[in-house]
Amino acid sequence: MSSPLNIGMIGYGFMGRAHSNAYRQVSQFFSLKHKPVLKACCARKEDKIKAFAENWGYESYETDWRKLIARKDIDVIDIGSPNNTHKEIVLAAAKAGKMILCEKPLAMNVAEGEEMCDAVEKAGVANMVWFNYRRVPAISLAKQVVDEGRIGRPFHYRALYLQDWTIAADVPQGGAALWRLDVDVAGSGVTGDLLAHSIDTAEWLNGPIQRVSAATETFVKERVHAETGKVQKVGIDDACMFMAFFKNGSMGTFESTRYARGRKNFNTFELNGEAGSIYFDLEDPQYLQYFKYADPKTGAKIESHLTGWQKIHVTNGEHPYMKHWWVPGCTIGYEHTFTNALADFLESLETGKPVQPNFRTALQTQKVCDAVLASAKSGQWVEVG
Repeated sequence: MSSPLNIGMIGYGFMGRAHSNAYRQVSQFFSLKHKPVLKACCARKEDKIKAFAENWGYESYETDWRKLIARKDIDVIDIGSPNNTHKEIVLAAAKAGKMILCEKPLAMNVAEGEEMCDAVEKAGVANMVWFNYRRVPAISLAKQVVDEGRIGRPFHYRALYLQDWTIAADVPQGGAALWRLDVDVAGSGVTGDLLAHSIDTAEWLNGPIQRVSAATETFVKERVHAETGKVQKVGIDDACMFMAFFKNGSMGTFESTRYARGRKNFNTFELNGEAGSIYFDLEDPQYLQYFKYADPKTGAKIESHLTGWQKIHVTNGEHPYMKHWWVPGCTIGYEHTFTNALADFLESLETGKPVQPNFRTALQTQKVCDAVLASAKSGQWVEVG
């Protein structure tokens, strides 16, 4: 018999919808002890949050997150609100003994992230950060391939995350829709918004990043602020490129921009090793490309006339997460990554094994992001720490 887990969702935007969809789906596809209940959602604008609650089936709503946290009928606080709200909400939720799920990036900077980690660890509350791309079955398969030693000694890691939605100079900054362009709310631009995903995936697959050398650019220097109507300086980075060295000795290159005309959500990575390589493209997410050069068990080289890239269709029951969904050959999409992530969190409550990435893991990603921004400012190599 399932045990209800009452959800308090903060935010009604893109992530509020993605998370709410996962709460509604997970018990239909995964057999787990805990069943999420859409107990309450929260946002400042009553008309917006009321409509959101009615649409997604939340039992109630609040317009003050402090009241949501104080409610005794709430077990989990899910933070889908802008980056500058994360710390205060986390500290209050941890003090109240609530489980916490938080959108990425974890915080505005490392100092905030450390305070948040200390709070959840002192309170002993379950926590997770929604780096959902780990739960793309093809990316999880990539992790399996690496862990099985099929790549061998790694040499190169390269990642791209490209979009084009802010090219026009008349796009405003700030407000409910465009807070990601407001440095006071977002903390950074593509570094925290896009490269945080790339960094999390890279460290999951290839281990810790030790030092970075970065450059950033803001192409449109001033924009009208959506809330004040005044033209003001743009403080976020529109584009970022950095080189990295990993602890295992491999080299990495990372590039992200919102000024790549024609690219909507182009998120790729490639890892090259002594025994093989892997490549993934989020715009073709049901496939993992794998090049096998040598047998991981014997070290024997593959006969040259049989070498070549394999395009693995990651939809079989033996592939990560796929046994919970459809029959082989039927793909799943972006929204399912959140359901998979939530299922892992719920399973962790049963097993007692902390889910990944938790706050402490996400703090390491924050450290890389901060090091990247520091390097771009100084023009020097920066140690991550």
